[in-house]
Amino acid sequence: MIDFTRPADLVAPELLGCVISHRGVSVRLTEVEAYLGAEDAAAHTYRGMTPRNAAMFGPPGRLYVYLSYGIHLAGNLVCAPEGTGQGCLMRAGEVVTGHDLAYRRRGDVPFQRLASGPGNLGKTLGLTLEDNGTPVTVELPDRAPEWVAGPRIGISKNVDAPLRFWIPGHPTVSARRGRPRGA
Repeated sequence: MIDFTRPADLVAPELLGCVISHRGVSVRLTEVEAYLGAEDAAAHTYRGMTPRNAAMFGPPGRLYVYLSYGIHLAGNLVCAPEGTGQGCLMRAGEVVTGHDLAYRRRGDVPFQRLASGPGNLGKTLGLTLEDNGTPVTVELPDRAPEWVAGPRIGISKNVDAPLRFWIPGHPTVSARRGRPRGA
């Protein structure tokens, strides 16, 4: 069992290889990013609680679902003690059950792209804003995978913090400019 009451940067690597199931689809997480609340200028919670981010300040082990760029629903797993505002963004994963439903939600895309990227993962899982604050069930892997850490992707603040965690070489992991996927 993962202890979500700990800081997000400690929880994040433990999420790799774990399976999240939601609305008929299960995804094995291959890439996550930690956001550390008031001490992290890139976190939605950096400036305190708002109606939009209130779930991140709630009990750990729940979802924080938000609309990204006005079009994609992305999900974080709330971490750290209640009131802290920390979480782990689910960046990418591999669909392990519910493949037909995942393709209906995402369309005709290559298998490795079904849940690659926070918005794609959210769509694959069928996340809605109504899921905000709901508990999450996490199935642990039989064996923890090898992982690496590096800078987060797609942010403009606290860019160099090594708070992105991924399974190296996995085809679902985001590509950084000038590098192959999973590198």
